[in-house]
Amino acid sequence: MRTSPTLGVLRILTSSLAHPSTRPISRAQIPLPSLFRKMSTPAPPPAQTTPGTTLLRQPVTLACVQLPSTASKSTNLSHAASAVSSAVKSTKAKIVVLPECFNSPYGTDHFPSYAEPLPSDPANPSPELNPSFLALQKIARENEVYLIGGSIPELVVSESDPSSKKYYNTSLIFGPGGKLLATHRKVHLFDIDIPDKIKFTESDILSPGNKLTVIDLPEYGKIAVAICYDIRFPELAIIAARKGCFALIYPGAFNLTTGPLHWKLLGQARAVDNQLYVALCSPARDITEGVYHAYGHSLIVDPMAQVLAEAGEGEQVVSALLDGSKIEEARKGIPLRDQRRFDVYPDVSEGKVSYEE
Repeated sequence: MRTSPTLGVLRILTSSLAHPSTRPISRAQIPLPSLFRKMSTPAPPPAQTTPGTTLLRQPVTLACVQLPSTASKSTNLSHAASAVSSAVKSTKAKIVVLPECFNSPYGTDHFPSYAEPLPSDPANPSPELNPSFLALQKIARENEVYLIGGSIPELVVSESDPSSKKYYNTSLIFGPGGKLLATHRKVHLFDIDIPDKIKFTESDILSPGNKLTVIDLPEYGKIAVAICYDIRFPELAIIAARKGCFALIYPGAFNLTTGPLHWKLLGQARAVDNQLYVALCSPARDITEGVYHAYGHSLIVDPMAQVLAEAGEGEQVVSALLDGSKIEEARKGIPLRDQRRFDVYPDVSEGKVSYEE
């Protein structure tokens, strides 16, 4: 009669107990039956098991301010100031988001002429050199809000060679006191070519950023900020979620081809994949001939991928109350955080991640 592998294991262990003087059994002496499997899944990162109520420490209203951009930078800046003030009064928002390239027309032909440097001393911006920085700082301070300042074309001049210039698509994030908390340079440049629909090549003028941007808002928790085309790359969102963010915020300017196809879909996808809030803030649509036609439809999505608020095409403010209990409710009901298989695939948040330019 053939002895089963399991019975063989038991006989070896029983023999050891009956004869304590016997030499200790090495692991190699114990045959492992095929029904046993070595488990090597590492413990999940702390952010995956942190209750949602601690990710978002208290409920907060977030507002997306959907604005048109004109050819006048000063007009765009003053319009943004009045629109944010009105939005804060009507919604009581404490986190406010502006659109991508809110201070200028969107287009490679426009980036160089509208670009401005960031101040070497953020506490002392120059009205002549840094008008957009100064305007955003003032908007945040006067309205006492966390301001995700959409994005602006940023100019960087080489110190060693003043004729060498680089341009970035950059978001500036300010605190309620007007302090600059972080900057995010668009990591993935919008280079696409859909035959008979649209061709756009940001890399003709812009350089890419080189970091993921996570900001801690002391009263609320962590948010991640990225720009437009960045949303198509789920790695940024996955890492931000694993690092404990309660919201992903994307100023973006999708067009009339990609907007109807993917704008809402991508917002919902990033939300459902990561079980957190997602906000997308677009410019209002301008149908003037020869300008970039933004899709509009700024929206806010909850951790179960339900759209809480969505704008139309024109100038509009949409807002929603973000509640940490909704994050935990989603993660408890569909417990992805406890079911990931890092023995099968890697945890991208534990790889080489850049948080500095």
